[in-house]
Amino acid sequence: MTASSPLAPAADVVAVVVTHQSASTIDACLRRLREADGVAQIRVVDNGSIDETLAIVQRHASLDPRVHFIGNPDNPGFAVACNQGARDADAPWIAFVNPDCLVEVDTLTRLRAHADALDGECLLGSELLGEDGVADPAARRRDPDFVAMLRTASARDLSLPREPQPLQRVAAVSGALMLLPRTLFDRIDGFDTGYRLHAEDLDLCRRAREAGATVAVANDVAVLHVRGVSSRARPLFVEWHKHRGLWRYFRRFEAPRRRLVQRVGVWLAIWLRFPLAVLRRL
Repeated sequence: MTASSPLAPAADVVAVVVTHQSASTIDACLRRLREADGVAQIRVVDNGSIDETLAIVQRHASLDPRVHFIGNPDNPGFAVACNQGARDADAPWIAFVNPDCLVEVDTLTRLRAHADALDGECLLGSELLGEDGVADPAARRRDPDFVAMLRTASARDLSLPREPQPLQRVAAVSGALMLLPRTLFDRIDGFDTGYRLHAEDLDLCRRAREAGATVAVANDVAVLHVRGVSSRARPLFVEWHKHRGLWRYFRRFEAPRRRLVQRVGVWLAIWLRFPLAVLRRL
């Protein structure tokens, strides 16, 4: 555990990391979180890993009392594990950090500074850069319009262009790195555990906005994101739950205002796409 300088910001953030077969990146992820300013607690929730993930996390826990480990014997899903980690802690701010997301020393405190400058509650994300330096388009997104996707291919692209201001208001940010106050997390009852792997971040952002919070991406805060490390080995599992998540999101937010023929069309579009997506991954 690194000592804080007298001028370091108060530590008021719990970092929640959900792992599954994350041995290739979790050591670097936790090392950076332990060195980061503002981190009061670290909660690692593992979903049934059988690689070296558990040993690596346990070593960090033995070295740093802020690190607590929760081990699920199976894989109940990302949303369930996020809620477990958040509710095992009491810090007033919650940062959800993917195990393949490598923060800088000042990442969380800079996000907190943006949050403090806003009027009211917020859910913030950051710029995400791949190992090749290319920005991840999922960092700033609009809400999906599934019926529009049936008409035009361009509607399937949810990404938004980066704007010049440091803090850009968007409909949704990536679940790879999210910061929000515990008061907002509790008020919207955390992640919807009906999702297993995909679209839960879109859902959380939408419900946060509906609750009156600002959703925004900090364009001036960038982190390295080594995408998809834990999902590469199980393409069928990943694509099944991605498509299931998309259908759940549609049913929750869009289906009630659509005609029956449109709802059937969206269902067919989602599930006819599923085998093609699996083949592409294979």
